[in-house]
Amino acid sequence: MTKRNGGSDIRVLIAAASAVRRAGLEALIQSAPSLKLVGSLPRIEAIAVHATQLHPDVILADLEVKSSGSVRLPEAAGGAALVALIDEPSPDWTAHALQKGVKAILPRDAGMDEITAAIHATHAGLVLLDPEVTQDLAARVPALPLTASEDLTRREIEVLRMLAEGLGNRQMASRLGISDHTIKFHVSSILDKLGAASRTEAVTMGIRMGIILL
Repeated sequence: MTKRNGGSDIRVLIAAASAVRRAGLEALIQSAPSLKLVGSLPRIEAIAVHATQLHPDVILADLEVKSSGSVRLPEAAGGAALVALIDEPSPDWTAHALQKGVKAILPRDAGMDEITAAIHATHAGLVLLDPEVTQDLAARVPALPLTASEDLTRREIEVLRMLAEGLGNRQMASRLGISDHTIKFHVSSILDKLGAASRTEAVTMGIRMGIILL
């Protein structure tokens, strides 16, 4: 895939509140031959501003759970893919994160190979979740009969898979060569056939039925 910065390396911006964690992630990125570190931030909240200045391809954010048990979802900018490192995210947080465009969710103790693989996958437009995260998310959805997936047309399955990539209506329409209105019709049909209340729930159902592979 051609890098949007025109170079041969994937540009990575790191954000981590812990200086130790930040140093470790910096060393990881700098040791990977296909990755280039373009910045390292001590504040998650600063991602959006610095992303517009540094033009990263991927943002690697280390998220710490607050004492209240909550964790704020950072805002990406400039079209960069966001890889989140977080311990034991709740299914609700995961669903919200995917809906907001997070492309990969891994535990904070993920190894070098896992993190670099996630960076490459998200830069290629894929969505990647840790197996335990996927299991917890899928557990929110009740078991579905096989006919639920059989009711979807080939085009609807294409659209559902693009929803899993986090694409908007205009992007899906452009990729498929159809109108925004037709995309809206397909999305509405998908939600109706699956009995899903939202796009995120439809994606979760697609994962559970094996239509979407992460």
